[in-house]
Amino acid sequence: MTADFRPHIVMLCTGNAARSVMGALMLRDRSDEFRVTGAGTHAIEGLPMSLRVRGALLTHDLEDRRHLSHQLSDDDVASAAVIVAFAPEHVAYVRRQHPTGAAKTATVHRLIAELSNGADALADRVNALDLANIAVDPSEEVLDPAGGDEAVFIACANEINVMIDQLLPLLRT
Repeated sequence: MTADFRPHIVMLCTGNAARSVMGALMLRDRSDEFRVTGAGTHAIEGLPMSLRVRGALLTHDLEDRRHLSHQLSDDDVASAAVIVAFAPEHVAYVRRQHPTGAAKTATVHRLIAELSNGADALADRVNALDLANIAVDPSEEVLDPAGGDEAVFIACANEINVMIDQLLPLLRT
């Protein structure tokens, strides 16, 4: 197997069942410049995405029939240039369970607001944000659609779609 030297982006939500699935697939669809992994803070390994997530993604002409849920691992954290969280509790989880990843973990809202684009490597630009020491505001959450009907999942997909459009240029060098 050939080594993959592209910057590794980890999309993180609770169960790797909705938000991180949507974000990872949308980012992969827009660019092959990155290695993108979806993961959860409390995922049950190996579950397929729900029909509501699949339906929400189809509204954006996206489909991934091979997705299986994945728990955030030490390897994910070690190899990530940035861990994109969808809620403050995901940032808190990384700080508690994977402290070596704290300096490269932020909510998608925070990254859109504060990550600079430029010639420096993504990992260097993320490191400059001093993320391990920043208080995360509750307003930085992308609401979890779990338990909602199809319209809630579509609204979540629409919100994440806009965010990926805003985030992608900032991830590039």
